[in-house]
Amino acid sequence: MTYTLDDFVKDAQKALRAQNGPSGRGEVRVLLEKLLANRQFVDQAVGADAPLGTRKLYEDKDLGFVVLAHCNAKPHKSPPHDHGSSWAVYGQAIKYTDMSEYRRVDPGTGAGEAKLEHVRSYRLEPGHAGVYDVGAIHAIDYPEGSRFVRVTGRDLDYVQRLKFDTTAGKAITIESATAGSA
Repeated sequence: MTYTLDDFVKDAQKALRAQNGPSGRGEVRVLLEKLLANRQFVDQAVGADAPLGTRKLYEDKDLGFVVLAHCNAKPHKSPPHDHGSSWAVYGQAIKYTDMSEYRRVDPGTGAGEAKLEHVRSYRLEPGHAGVYDVGAIHAIDYPEGSRFVRVTGRDLDYVQRLKFDTTAGKAITIESATAGSA
């Protein structure tokens, strides 16, 4: 039997209700890898005929998690950033994404002076997923045509986040138009 987006949603709900923390998010990572093994899902969600850009595939009104399809026409390299009070699971579907993880080594927690230390880098290949917990700092770098599915703990349009300018030694607030002072 093929594992579908509906199956993933039901299993993710169950996992997050049972374990609202890192272990539940780890289970979401495993489930996302299972979903990415469904070639039909990958083709429909992020395949060659899928619309370019980012699309919401599902949003859970009770638990708050969101499933997004990312179809990237152009290469992109992000600065180190976090997802604020949310977490994220990135699941690679097509091509790859190079991930770098960082640790903040200054005493700050918000915007302002900031110093990061690089912890590790690795490549997410098709079918693999990675978890970035609340407050985890990471950067992504992907080539033209890279496509992935991302699950976030909350809709990031409503979450204040930080991006880091490592050259200037600064943390800068990322604020969506809808995030306000959330």
